[in-house]
Amino acid sequence: MIDDLTVTGADGRQVPLDRWRGQVLLIVNTASKCGFTPQYEGLEALHRRYAECGFAVLGFPCNQFGAQEPGDAAEIASFCSLTYDVTFPVFAKIDVNGANADPLFERLKQAAPGVLGTKAVKWNFTKFLVDRQGRVVRRYAPTTKPEELATDIEALF
Repeated sequence: MIDDLTVTGADGRQVPLDRWRGQVLLIVNTASKCGFTPQYEGLEALHRRYAECGFAVLGFPCNQFGAQEPGDAAEIASFCSLTYDVTFPVFAKIDVNGANADPLFERLKQAAPGVLGTKAVKWNFTKFLVDRQGRVVRRYAPTTKPEELATDIEALF
């Protein structure tokens, strides 16, 4: 369950995840200067396609992989909006691994370990699908394109 956690918004304010209680979520660690950055387009398409069904994408910028998210919150928000017309929430930049890993990602990794049981997030655009009860259903590799998730998302409605 993740809806008892609070995250930091791009504006620095605390945002309780229970705001999305009862919705299906796709939580993604993102980066603006990564080979997978064009996935923002597919993530936005999913967000728009299923929003009326109770679905949301939540983006968490991370600079831990190749320093591919060097900007501050305003630069990241501007990039996402101007380049990919992103309307889903993009939060404050976080760490997803290590001693300073955000509690949300600690919980996601614990609930859905990666290949061979490794808990670490391997790269930008790792995706976690969460059901309406706040339970982590599945982890997807960065190479998994957002459009490939449609069937799994629809199964949770």
